Amino acid sequence: MRSLISTLSFLLFFTFSAFTQSLPSFISDSLDSYIKRGMEQFKIPGTAVLIVKDGKIAYAKGFGVKEYGSNDRVDENTLFLIGSNTKAFTGTLLALLEYENKLKLEDRVRNYLPNFQLYDQCASEKLNLIDIVSHRMGYDTFQGDFMYWTSDLNEDQVLEKFGKLPPKFDFRAKYGYTNAGYSVAGKVIYNVTNLRWGDYLKEKILLPLRMTRTVSLSQEFAMASNVAKPHTLINGEIKVLPFDNIDNLAPCGSMGSSIMDLSKWIIIQLDSGRLDGKSVIPFKVIERTRQPQTFVRKARHPFNKSNFILYGLGWVLQDYEGREIVSHTGGVNGFLTSVTLLPKENLGVVVLTNTDQNTFYEWIKWEIIDAYLNLPYRNYLDFGYNLFNQSKTQKLNRVKNWRDSVTLNLKTPIPLNEFAGKYEHEVYGYAEIIPKENYLELKLQHHSKITGKLEYIGNNRFVCTYSDPVYGIEVFQFEIENNKVKSFDLKVDDFIDYMVYKFVKK
Repeated sequence: MRSLISTLSFLLFFTFSAFTQSLPSFISDSLDSYIKRGMEQFKIPGTAVLIVKDGKIAYAKGFGVKEYGSNDRVDENTLFLIGSNTKAFTGTLLALLEYENKLKLEDRVRNYLPNFQLYDQCASEKLNLIDIVSHRMGYDTFQGDFMYWTSDLNEDQVLEKFGKLPPKFDFRAKYGYTNAGYSVAGKVIYNVTNLRWGDYLKEKILLPLRMTRTVSLSQEFAMASNVAKPHTLINGEIKVLPFDNIDNLAPCGSMGSSIMDLSKWIIIQLDSGRLDGKSVIPFKVIERTRQPQTFVRKARHPFNKSNFILYGLGWVLQDYEGREIVSHTGGVNGFLTSVTLLPKENLGVVVLTNTDQNTFYEWIKWEIIDAYLNLPYRNYLDFGYNLFNQSKTQKLNRVKNWRDSVTLNLKTPIPLNEFAGKYEHEVYGYAEIIPKENYLELKLQHHSKITGKLEYIGNNRFVCTYSDPVYGIEVFQFEIENNKVKSFDLKVDDFIDYMVYKFVKK
């Protein structure tokens, strides 16, 4: 095995060396040190960066370690969870089914899921397959995700909860990033093909592309070899997270892959669906996924020209200095990643990181893109880190103020025992509050692995510290009337959901 790896490494090095002559000077001279500097700034244990240009791998390197505190190095075959970069694969599967005349993307969801139900009856009847994967269903960004994310709910229960959630906007009125829509897509794929989403993904994309290291489910990722461990920052310190199961939302974000496997996905995206000169995915399918479906917003770039951002079938679409960019990012517990294509320039960039507390995964790609477009060096990392650090400092100060309030030992307006009991949210289910010696404990019906420690900070408010750091530290507002607790507002970290959930005491 060692001799085989050595041979492959030599061939890989030879390929990169032969291609180095055409690399921009920033890539050949400075990118390695630039990446290492960024990792140090953002406290990233491990990362892997891929550049594909003109159908060849121009750069593919792993940096750092798979697990903080270990010496197990990241390499080009190390698996990272890629989060919402999964969505482009799901969108491609739908477009493939249309190409094979097994469905039409303008078809109504109920053609394939007759019992599918949303809160809005009109939306239930008119919702089509494009709606569910282009984020125009009427929901706000991340709305409802708390209910499903790392929960005990299965796929069918996710769709049941989703169907009872009141939308924030009118149907198709505006863009709202809706992860659960991709769960609907997965169910449609199953009903059309009689194969589960992950199995159909392997049959139609992973096996034909020889992406042999890529896994479709987070459970498979946890059992695979050569995997990066998930990390986060707690009070500025790097902490290893346990592997989480997010397979109840698999079509939206459960895949794990490496830069070497993803190089094949990038090559076919840039070469009209061909790999090694052979058509693997029809170019019409790739074109279909890149057709704009939803206006997201006006684009904002700190230095260069970009006017709009649109959404296709699992791809974000935007203009940049007169070029077309097709991209997506992915964030799941302990991982942040980005995949970026410039089709006319035959350029693709992938950045994988094993921490969920950084913006490195986005800024590094802009420096690489600018180098290939002969645009000025901007030092995006320092610019991005300053913004990131400002936001992080504000958050830490906010938490510190809450902690300072806890130390005051303020008296609750009614005895702590009066807060005990079961509370119900009309869609999620129940939460239970249990009084302890000088704090309250939160338990959630569908999140058996998560608890919350509630400590009083005044004005009928408790600061909740979740046992899972990804859920954050947030303030719950309680409503008290006639010395009786009526309800409380539950909040989780914005990384998961922006929505406030009102739980009413039973």
